Amino acid sequence: IKMFLTRLGMSAKMIVTGDITQIDLPRSQQSGLIHAMRVLKKIKGIGVIEFGKKDIVRHKLVQRIVEAYEKDEQGEEV
Repeated sequence: IKMFLTRLGMSAKMIVTGDITQIDLPRSQQSGLIHAMRVLKKIKGIGVIEFGKKDIVRHKLVQRIVEAYEKDEQGEEV
Protein backbone atom coordinates (compact mmCIF):
# COMPACT_ATOMS: atom_id res chain seq x y z
CA ILE A 1 0.00 0.00 0.00
CA LYS A 2 2.97 2.31 0.62
CA MET A 3 3.96 2.06 -3.04
CA PHE A 4 0.43 3.07 -4.08
CA LEU A 5 0.17 5.94 -1.59
CA THR A 6 3.51 7.45 -2.61
CA ARG A 7 2.38 7.86 -6.25
CA LEU A 8 0.01 10.76 -5.47
CA GLY A 9 0.54 13.55 -8.00
CA MET A 10 0.29 17.32 -7.53
CA SER A 11 -3.30 18.60 -7.21
CA ALA A 12 -4.54 15.02 -6.99
CA LYS A 13 -6.79 13.45 -4.39
CA MET A 14 -6.73 9.86 -3.28
CA ILE A 15 -9.37 7.81 -1.53
CA VAL A 16 -8.50 4.37 -0.17
CA THR A 17 -11.32 2.14 0.98
CA GLY A 18 -11.25 -1.18 2.71
CA ASP A 19 -12.77 -3.27 5.44
CA ILE A 20 -10.34 -4.40 8.11
CA THR A 21 -12.79 -7.12 9.14
CA GLN A 22 -12.46 -8.74 5.71
CA ILE A 23 -8.71 -9.34 5.50
CA ASP A 24 -7.78 -12.72 4.06
CA LEU A 25 -4.12 -12.69 5.09
CA PRO A 26 -2.76 -15.30 7.49
CA ARG A 27 -2.79 -14.01 11.08
CA SER A 28 1.01 -13.91 11.03
CA GLN A 29 1.01 -11.26 8.27
CA GLN A 30 0.19 -7.62 8.91
CA SER A 31 -2.42 -5.89 6.78
CA GLY A 32 -1.09 -2.96 4.76
CA LEU A 33 -4.38 -1.14 5.32
CA ILE A 34 -4.20 -1.46 9.11
CA HIS A 35 -0.54 -0.45 9.07
CA ALA A 36 -1.22 2.61 6.89
CA MET A 37 -4.11 3.70 9.11
CA ARG A 38 -1.91 3.50 12.19
CA VAL A 39 1.10 5.25 10.65
CA LEU A 40 -0.74 7.99 8.76
CA LYS A 41 -3.76 8.89 10.92
CA LYS A 42 -2.07 11.94 12.52
CA ILE A 43 -0.57 13.34 9.30
CA LYS A 44 -2.00 16.76 8.38
CA GLY A 45 -3.98 16.48 5.16
CA ILE A 46 -4.89 12.82 5.68
CA GLY A 47 -8.26 11.82 7.05
CA VAL A 48 -9.25 8.41 8.32
CA ILE A 49 -12.94 7.62 8.62
CA GLU A 50 -13.97 4.40 10.33
CA PHE A 51 -17.48 3.03 10.15
CA GLY A 52 -19.08 0.75 12.70
CA LYS A 53 -22.19 -1.38 13.08
CA LYS A 54 -24.35 1.73 13.45
CA ASP A 55 -23.35 2.79 9.94
CA ILE A 56 -24.76 -0.30 8.24
CA VAL A 57 -27.46 0.87 5.85
CA ARG A 58 -28.28 -2.47 4.30
CA HIS A 59 -30.94 -4.90 5.42
CA LYS A 60 -31.37 -4.94 9.24
CA LEU A 61 -30.36 -8.59 9.21
CA VAL A 62 -26.86 -7.59 8.05
CA GLN A 63 -26.19 -5.84 11.37
CA ARG A 64 -27.15 -9.01 13.26
CA ILE A 65 -24.90 -11.07 10.97
CA VAL A 66 -21.96 -8.73 11.67
CA GLU A 67 -22.61 -8.95 15.42
CA ALA A 68 -22.75 -12.77 15.29
CA TYR A 69 -19.40 -12.95 13.52
CA GLU A 70 -17.86 -10.52 16.02
CA LYS A 71 -19.07 -12.67 18.93
CA ASP A 72 -17.69 -15.79 17.27
CA GLU A 73 -14.29 -14.15 16.69
CA GLN A 74 -14.17 -13.15 20.37
CA GLY A 75 -14.92 -16.71 21.44
CA GLU A 76 -18.39 -15.88 22.70
CA GLU A 77 -21.35 -18.18 22.19
CA VAL A 78 -23.33 -17.20 19.13
